[in-house]
Amino acid sequence: MGNWVENEGLSIFVVLVWLGLNVFLFWWYYLVYDVPPKFFYTRVLLGRALALARAPAACLNFNCMLILLPVCRNLLSFLRGSSACCSTRVRRQLDRNLTFHKMVAWMIALHTAIHTIAHLFNVEWSVQARVEEKGTLAAALSSLGDEPNESYINFFRKTIGNPVGGLYVAFTYLAGLTGVIITLALILIITSSTKTIRRSYFEVFWYTHHLFVIFFIGLVIHGAGRIVRGQTAESLAEHNPEICYKNFTQWGKKGACPVPQFSGNPPMTWKWVVGPMFLYLCERLVRFWRSQQKVVITKVVIHPFKTIELQMMKKGFKMEVGQYIFVQCPAVSKLEWHPFTLTSAPEEDYFSIHVRIVGDWTEGLFNACGCDKQEFQEAWKLPKIAVDGPFGTASEDVFSYETVMLIGAGIGVTPFASVLKSVWYKYCHDATNLKLKKIYFYWLCRDTHAFEWFADLLQSLEAQMQERNNAEFLSYNIYLTGWDESQATHFAVHHEEEKDVITGLKQKTLYGRPNWENEFKTIAGQHPGSRIGVFLCGPEGLADTLNKQSINNSEADPRGVHFIFNKENF
Repeated sequence: MGNWVENEGLSIFVVLVWLGLNVFLFWWYYLVYDVPPKFFYTRVLLGRALALARAPAACLNFNCMLILLPVCRNLLSFLRGSSACCSTRVRRQLDRNLTFHKMVAWMIALHTAIHTIAHLFNVEWSVQARVEEKGTLAAALSSLGDEPNESYINFFRKTIGNPVGGLYVAFTYLAGLTGVIITLALILIITSSTKTIRRSYFEVFWYTHHLFVIFFIGLVIHGAGRIVRGQTAESLAEHNPEICYKNFTQWGKKGACPVPQFSGNPPMTWKWVVGPMFLYLCERLVRFWRSQQKVVITKVVIHPFKTIELQMMKKGFKMEVGQYIFVQCPAVSKLEWHPFTLTSAPEEDYFSIHVRIVGDWTEGLFNACGCDKQEFQEAWKLPKIAVDGPFGTASEDVFSYETVMLIGAGIGVTPFASVLKSVWYKYCHDATNLKLKKIYFYWLCRDTHAFEWFADLLQSLEAQMQERNNAEFLSYNIYLTGWDESQATHFAVHHEEEKDVITGLKQKTLYGRPNWENEFKTIAGQHPGSRIGVFLCGPEGLADTLNKQSINNSEADPRGVHFIFNKENF
């Protein structure tokens, strides 16, 4: 369990605390509405559905308070960069912000379903009670408020039966109308957030996700109608419902129980969400301010395999290795922002990103930069770019370990370009204070063209390490996963040559996929008693494999070897 906690990223302790608070709030508010005499008569009308609607409502308030915090990127980056409040362990929790965001979203969906189903029963029974024959306690309670000086308990005041009465509540009452709107908004947000939609139709995901504005507005005013009503404290003092309900036909007569008085619950949601909403508003203002700062594209490089490199400059821009930025190109879309890992090093006088052309937006950026034209594009014709960031990621912690494994899949190699460039600069100047002593670098690609834009960097670093007589500092393995051994026969003929025929590096390109179990066991044997950072930028399937290997190859003894798994999330 200890190893799982350390390697899963999002700590089991954090998850258990969050789940525990949800369970506690559900149980507590269920009892609040199911036990006290204040809601005795409300329970007569609605039964257990009252508590089953109000308990998830409390959990919804709690989770809607949390849902915005993981996406306050500037706040998280500030916390992550503050050594006073963030240890390495805490930073690793902050790096799992999107994982937590998704978990909270699913919890909101669960409680929304329970809340909605319970209220469907509440509405049906409330409507039915208004048309019920006289002589029952439910009918007597529903008629309260029809006479002067009486307060009602049944919010539905019409005498319309179901199903018309239920539809009337859903589309004419504030609670019903806002409930329908925010439920539809939530359904659209969640269904458009699936991995397939995000990767294939990012614009759909982007635009529907901004329905959260409507969701939160509806959420805040949802309870303003005060349809859930209970007996007032003054009325309870002179009218004990557990006694008086037996003689409901005598209420208000001399010597009998007075007519009970009721009031609606004041709206509470705004108290839960006003703080996070204010923080998120500040977040958006910071993003807007940053987006107005001038960014100059100094160079556009077209790489093979439909990849372009944008080199940019911005006044006051400071970065660390492995960080990422959000980029907007108004010529392509005035609303869309897309995340890209920085591929430059902090030591360089510009910052850069590599963009693989895989969708409408990236295709639009490709064309806006003139990459679809044969002639040279002058700098003044390049499009305006807005940049928000940089923001911290797990890769920032690379230099906190003596030994690291860096694994990039395809374009996922980009954060490690920044790391390796920074290592090269440090060795060019002074590496005596560098804590990092050993890098195991793995790059998995499907096509030979993908190697070309990155090979120059590896060649420079390889040469630098040999000059410093420290060739063992960097061990790298490049895997061509789209080829098998039979297809690679031609290249195998050249295996004995000094340099690889694909990359030009001394290290030969391998074919197929790594045997991760062997890799981890070998590294564990070479670095006993070490904490080894495992950093991945790649698909979820590979993340699961590396996470399991990190757990399985870490020793139970605190003095033994431990693999600490980290994954890029943005």
